[in-house]
Amino acid sequence: MRFQKSLLALCASAALLSACGGSDDPPVAPAPAAPAAKPELRLSVTATEDFPGSYGSVGAYEKVSGVISGEVDPKDPKNAVIQDLALAPVNARGMVEYKTEFVMLKPKDMGKASGVLRYDAPNRGNILTMLNPAATPSDAVYLERGYVMLYAAWQGDVPKSSPARLTATVPVAKNPDGSSITGPYRAELVPSAATPAMTLPGGVFNGSMIPYEPATLDNTQPGFSLTRRANETDPRVLIPASDWKFAACDAATPFPGTPNPASVCLKGGFDPKYLYELVYVAKDPKVMGVGLAALRDTVSFFRGAVADAAGTANPLAGKITSTIGQGTSQSGNAMKTFLHLGFNQALDGSKVFDGLYAHVAARQTHINTRFAVPGGGGGLRTDHTAFGQTAPRGLDKDYVDDVSGRKGGVMARCEATATCPKFFLGLSGTEFWQLQGSPVLTDANGLRDLAQPGNARIYYYSSTQHGGAGGVGSISYAPTRNVYPAGTVVHFNDTFRALFLALEDWVVRGTEPPASQVPKIADGTLVRPDAVAFPAMKGLTWPVSGTPTPIPDFTYLARYNGFPLLDFGPQYRPQDESGIATLLPPAYLNKDYAILVPQVDAATGLTRAGIRSVEARAPLGTSIEFNYVATPGIVDLSNLTGSFIPFHKTMAARLAAGDARPSLEELYGTQAGYEAAVKAAAAELVSQRLLLQRDADLIVQRAAAAPVLP
Repeated sequence: MRFQKSLLALCASAALLSACGGSDDPPVAPAPAAPAAKPELRLSVTATEDFPGSYGSVGAYEKVSGVISGEVDPKDPKNAVIQDLALAPVNARGMVEYKTEFVMLKPKDMGKASGVLRYDAPNRGNILTMLNPAATPSDAVYLERGYVMLYAAWQGDVPKSSPARLTATVPVAKNPDGSSITGPYRAELVPSAATPAMTLPGGVFNGSMIPYEPATLDNTQPGFSLTRRANETDPRVLIPASDWKFAACDAATPFPGTPNPASVCLKGGFDPKYLYELVYVAKDPKVMGVGLAALRDTVSFFRGAVADAAGTANPLAGKITSTIGQGTSQSGNAMKTFLHLGFNQALDGSKVFDGLYAHVAARQTHINTRFAVPGGGGGLRTDHTAFGQTAPRGLDKDYVDDVSGRKGGVMARCEATATCPKFFLGLSGTEFWQLQGSPVLTDANGLRDLAQPGNARIYYYSSTQHGGAGGVGSISYAPTRNVYPAGTVVHFNDTFRALFLALEDWVVRGTEPPASQVPKIADGTLVRPDAVAFPAMKGLTWPVSGTPTPIPDFTYLARYNGFPLLDFGPQYRPQDESGIATLLPPAYLNKDYAILVPQVDAATGLTRAGIRSVEARAPLGTSIEFNYVATPGIVDLSNLTGSFIPFHKTMAARLAAGDARPSLEELYGTQAGYEAAVKAAAAELVSQRLLLQRDADLIVQRAAAAPVLP
């Protein structure tokens, strides 16, 4: 009986039915399934040239340029997060294709390479950190240490407007029948001067990217509107459809101009007093998230592959033991997004990056929504409700967002796959005032400081602006543009170099880096904007073209960029900034995240917490982390720009002006006293691993070469 049941069970198998029917032929085994296709990657080197200079024991470097042509498997669960990947065209192997341009600096003798591959993410296609030791001698430190430097494109809407710009080619999503996908899109057009027309895509930060075309040039159709207002909070005033067209126009070809899907012509022209908002139905969205998969696979190839799919040798094969990624500003936000969406897990399950440094990067980059805008920003008056505002700011996997009710931080996915890197986040002052930086440090309501993950360090560059700059010579004053002289003397360039080497030490040698240095609620160094207390700053002039120009007495207006909770519609996934936005402009949900800012010193006006560089420890004036737009009627912070208001030279001068800050004379006595203060500050920072000795020596030399006192 037991045998009969076993036989019946055996005969139930379709593959063995013939054997159970009494045939003398042996059973026929099923044909083996064809192995699943794997995505292929091909390397094309287009140029190899000498890189100037020789670097310590490593010697000469060469610059290698080329293109990676790769594939993404739309069926691989590691790619499932990519918006519209299922709607991308596939090749005969069922794969979605991409291309990414790259540039690499590598030792000519790879036997002298250190094993560290440093990837620097381009910002809107631009290489911000291309080393130039001739101009910045301290940049040589990376090459002297044997780094391989890699720059590869990740953003799919960058035009090839110059040979130096790195571009990525990603697919366009289509409906299953091959027709164009359409949907709502929004652009802010911000004229800096009167002009008859403005080009798309618009925006302060995104203006030079490739725009999404309107589905029709007929702007009378539903879903098309153009409005204007002076400030972001003002009511929108609708401009009649008859008064604007998708067209190019100028003095020779006035309104209505020549039809053009990448330009908007306005009857009477665009007035710089206004902010214009264009909403239209766009077509042919790019599958922009493929750029993150391309980055994942490109770095993984250079890190570990012997050769590409065609047998072309990897020039780094067998020489890379550690990878460190870095991005600055928008591209730093992109590196956080790369981590948040799970792309630090390579296709084989290993880590892509062992270390990541997101530099001056408070937010994430909007890259994975239909009609994504990776180049967008976030200002007080413009881009305030643009994409990029909904992903978590908190790092910890268990972060709880009490405003939205969502759970999970930037590192939730990498923790689940054991692929989290050592992580540095760097913040300038601009990130607090203009780019909504404090939610990474506090709970969503701004009531308590957050505990950060053990693999993360956060460094606040005290009294700095978004761009590095630095030195009195970097300050400019155009009273028609900014209320105060623009720029900060305090900078983070030297700090970044020291911290990057600390990250290398942590990744490669396991050496603990300096502890996080940030303002805190607990010690009163992180406060509500209305609690900031600046000293009086009065009675100064600034030379413009040799003519002294009065600087207005400093007035603190407590302006900052708020952080509203926004709703982009039911098909949008705010936690991942993915999906499809159907509400444009987005709806305000009557909730706001708390924004806190660094408190300042009551005597100098410099901020109290964070990494205080030499220029903050031995200051020549007050570097302020924001500036105000001087245009009457415009309520705005100057874009990513700080202020500098110098100290009076003597006590008598500052008392006569009513300036509450100390004078240079009171601080240092003499030039020798100033130089001694600079030297002491530099030595202390070197001892804290926050400044390299080579940079300290240069700072001391510059102080001696530029007298500020008798």
